Amino acid sequence: MSIIVRRTNTFAVRPLSAEDEQLLRELLDASASLWNELNYERRQQLFDGNSVWDTADYRKRYVGVLGSATAQQVIRKNGEAWRSFFAAREDGEDTAPPGYWGNEDDGRQLRTYIRNDQYTLVTGERSRLEIPVGQDLKDEYGLGYHDRLRLEVCGAPKWDGEQGRLELYYDEVADTFRAIQPVTVSGPRQDPPLADQAAALDVGANNLVACTTTTGQQYLYEGRDLFARFRETTGEIARLQSKLREGRYSSQRIRRLYRKRTRRRDHVQYALVRDLIERLYDEGVATVYVGDLTDVLSKHWSAVVNEKTHQFWAFRSFIDQLATTAEEYGITVELRSEAYTTAECPACGGRENTERKGDVFRCACGYEGHADLGASRTFLERQAGKEVGSMARPVRLKWDDHTWSESSRSPERVSPNEERTNQSTREGKLASVGAA
Repeated sequence: MSIIVRRTNTFAVRPLSAEDEQLLRELLDASASLWNELNYERRQQLFDGNSVWDTADYRKRYVGVLGSATAQQVIRKNGEAWRSFFAAREDGEDTAPPGYWGNEDDGRQLRTYIRNDQYTLVTGERSRLEIPVGQDLKDEYGLGYHDRLRLEVCGAPKWDGEQGRLELYYDEVADTFRAIQPVTVSGPRQDPPLADQAAALDVGANNLVACTTTTGQQYLYEGRDLFARFRETTGEIARLQSKLREGRYSSQRIRRLYRKRTRRRDHVQYALVRDLIERLYDEGVATVYVGDLTDVLSKHWSAVVNEKTHQFWAFRSFIDQLATTAEEYGITVELRSEAYTTAECPACGGRENTERKGDVFRCACGYEGHADLGASRTFLERQAGKEVGSMARPVRLKWDDHTWSESSRSPERVSPNEERTNQSTREGKLASVGAA
């Protein structure tokens, strides 16, 4: 039976001229200004104990720049954010009201929303996006009454279906404009996997993901360079904060660094999940087991582990992204306990006479191998209820700022002299989280 699902296409967008870029920036900046004005009034109404829905007619204020339909979409999006806020409070969550899209002095987040019947997106040999503009902006930039702003589009859609409301924003990390187009499609994009294989993931930070499949394949996504960049940005944020005058807690530059750090991580995370799931689909994997770190993190907390799993890699966000992407391919994601997997020898099953230094795992029985790949294999055998046969040469992947690329260096042998990042526990998982 066919099911209706929501999917998302993402495109890079480029103005055709410097003048078009300036027009686009004014359009997005006006949307942020509209959001902020409306949001300020609603926050004041909330603090005064009044209804947040009784507000001024901001559509009329911005119709000349944004056009009536686009102004209404920004207002509607703000209303959705407030309804989510009240729903969370009813559920007992301690959450803050919707925030602002930056400010004029420190810089706004350039973003807008365009109704599904108000834009034209054509992809192919000459891909383009056409969006409406308010009459005041048309007059300022010499556009005719029926003209729209035309933008060049890079990238092909992954999904075909009924188009939804378009989000258009400026990506500070990549210094480019992007369009996000939700579409409604019937059923998953892919047929279910052709086999009933399984895979297990050991999720960490130095090695973001170590994966073993029941077909005997292993994948290792490295993260040391990424974490080093994260720490470098964090250090720069701390340096700038130390120079703020008394009474100030942030600045335009600090906020931009925070946004850049988060968006860089989200980009890496999305690309990793997509690359991994496509590989697993080709392997015939139908079920993916992921270690649940909740108990581990509460029992063995440390500052380094917290920084890596919550701030740098955002474990919960990763799991949500993994499950959403796997669903597209008919793959199931299951969270399972992986206690002691990084302390257990994949060869003899012993835990007492084992040692981990960096990525190297050694056992008194004579076994030596990659710690995280061995842990993912042990985890998989527990969940699958059987031993995994001989392993193919592991595939090692590194991030090059755009995609995950295979590296020729094998992860099977690594330097035993690397110092273990987290020494707060003898048990394996924190070694996997802190030094994984």
